[in-house]
Amino acid sequence: QVQLVESGGGLVQAGGSLRLSCVASGNIFSINAMGWYRQAPGKQRELVARIKSGGSTNYADSVKGRFTISRDNAKNTVYLQMNVLKPEDTGVYYCNVDWVIFSDHKIGNDYWGQGTQVTVSS
Repeated sequence: QVQLVESGGGLVQAGGSLRLSCVASGNIFSINAMGWYRQAPGKQRELVARIKSGGSTNYADSVKGRFTISRDNAKNTVYLQMNVLKPEDTGVYYCNVDWVIFSDHKIGNDYWGQGTQVTVSS
């Protein structure tokens, strides 16, 4: 199994910045893609940003130019640097791993963290 623990959420004024972190733990050999999703009240969960093991990234149009996703493969950690935050960025941010290879060569897929709240005040 994989455990994902997010940190870094909080309350910030519009125009401010936050940095989210997510650490994956378990008997992991390698991780494919790591990503951040968010869910605002009354809305569906949506992709914010995603990064593959090789470093390729994709972003939601609404965050391009403001958010940057990065990862440290040695630490099984993914980060989300969020700048110029807007009230519409408010929501619970979830870390996701699409699939992993464990040290025993077994494969596991689709893991989620418990979420961290980001609130942007106007």
